[in-house]
Amino acid sequence: MTSPALTPLRAATVGPRAESLRPPWPFTGREEELDLVRRSLAAGRPGVVVTGPAGCGRTRLATEAVRGLDCVRVSPTPETRATPFGAFAPVLPESVTLHRAVRLLSGVRLLFVDDAHLLDDASAALLHHLAVQGRTRLLVTVTDGAPAPAAVTRLRTGESLPRLALAPLPDDATDPLLEAATGGPLDPLTAHRLRRLCRGDLRLLRDLTAAVRDAGLLTRLPETGLRAWRGPVPPTPALRERAAAVLARPCPEERETLDRLAFAEPLPLPAGALDLRALERLEADALIEVADDDTVRLAHPLHGPMLRATAGRLRARRLSGLRGPLTDALDTETAALLDGIARDDVRTARTPVGEWLVAEGAPVPAGYAAVRARFARLRGELREAAAWAREGLSETPGHPACRRELALTAARSGEPDPDDGATDDGAPEDGAPDDLDAYDAVRLGAPERALELLPPDGVFARHARALARADGAALDRVAAELGERGFLLYAAEAYAQAASAHRDPTAARTARTRAAALARRCQGARTPALSGPALGELTARQRQIVTLAAAGLTNRQIAERLTLSVRTVGNHLYGAYARLGTADRTTLPWLVEQPA
Repeated sequence: MTSPALTPLRAATVGPRAESLRPPWPFTGREEELDLVRRSLAAGRPGVVVTGPAGCGRTRLATEAVRGLDCVRVSPTPETRATPFGAFAPVLPESVTLHRAVRLLSGVRLLFVDDAHLLDDASAALLHHLAVQGRTRLLVTVTDGAPAPAAVTRLRTGESLPRLALAPLPDDATDPLLEAATGGPLDPLTAHRLRRLCRGDLRLLRDLTAAVRDAGLLTRLPETGLRAWRGPVPPTPALRERAAAVLARPCPEERETLDRLAFAEPLPLPAGALDLRALERLEADALIEVADDDTVRLAHPLHGPMLRATAGRLRARRLSGLRGPLTDALDTETAALLDGIARDDVRTARTPVGEWLVAEGAPVPAGYAAVRARFARLRGELREAAAWAREGLSETPGHPACRRELALTAARSGEPDPDDGATDDGAPEDGAPDDLDAYDAVRLGAPERALELLPPDGVFARHARALARADGAALDRVAAELGERGFLLYAAEAYAQAASAHRDPTAARTARTRAAALARRCQGARTPALSGPALGELTARQRQIVTLAAAGLTNRQIAERLTLSVRTVGNHLYGAYARLGTADRTTLPWLVEQPA
């Protein structure tokens, strides 16, 4: 049998996948990775292996990288795994040997193998031989942790090809995806809920947003005009499949344990209401987690809502009755949040009851909402802080602490005060720093006024001393510690101050870039310490191109506007990145224009 014509083929696959029937999501948040993959596929390069957790966007990145290129695409499925060379069936003759398959595919200029961990052993051996031979450029995607043939495992470790490991997409980079999926901007608590339920899995995020949108569950909030989702998760077939590990649990004792957790997590150990043997089996299957304080939670955030959504009315009533008073649980969460603030540590805390109240559209006590708003503000999550404050004000209009948090958040976002005088009321219950405290002077560049008032051994006093000495290296260390403790906005400001204090241009660029990267995560923060453009170090052409890139234009769009080649634009950007000390396109808006 004669072999098929290989090189003209594009996207040869075994069959269409469900997600291919949907409109593609916007490509966002992976611009630098895209450039790296494209460079790896240039002439004379061997290719690249792209790895990452399930749903992180490996296929979307690879598909974008080969857009417009002549390539052969192979997409194995679990069904093709049982057939030798099953994944390559569309591009190879029947009854082919490994030697002949290698010879036939050696003439292909570019081979894209998606989800290579699903390859059969013969196909995996073929891919390994092609990688070793080096005549065919390879673009291979593999899921981290998924069972794979030994030949693919060697590829995944970077043994035969360069490896690009993708981290989950940053939260701020998912905003364009959410807006595209739902038709506009979302309430911050809704966006946070969607991201939390999906835990970085973009495919699950797409399934969930589609379910919410199609069920008509998005409503507009009167205070902001943003659309919000309150209420249960819609149990669509796609989401039921995602939660099959708990919904289809056959053992009655295990299912009862899962349901009890869904309606009342976290539960303490030992718990007379829980079957300990069932807990052991569920823990072995990674369906529950036992924390250091001997409390038990469901392992995946989607499982609880899906178990609640699929419980019958009578079962839900019985299980809800087993839950203790919510006020006690909220008091426990409030105490934990305040304790973190008092210890100068605002890293992410587990607050399932508060999350549940907002998700279900239940009233949120204003005192709890104010603490949640403060915790989010100190973390630099300004939009979420404002949303929590509004939740409290909707329950208790005029609540002083909620009004104060809303005003402080507006101030850090460079917005008008929504309620003049609100910051005079509702002082915090502990001494952690904010705009009314001594630390505010440090953030505004006047540390001498704060040194006598701040605890001398704390990170905030160290920040004040480093700034008073204009010690760039010490400011860098303080900024790193602030970031580790969760104070992202304060860390960004400290890095910005370090950039001005450094005499070494390289150290200054590094600090400025770190400030920009952190400020980008602070949801629209605009503070005096973050002001100041960084374009003075660039050539005129670099400034022009970087400004357009910061505005969101792609390299191709910039090339068309400036009548340049795409390669020339890329070269100018590469040189600008080197001077600015960054390799992340998403930091450019902060480096180009940070308002005073």
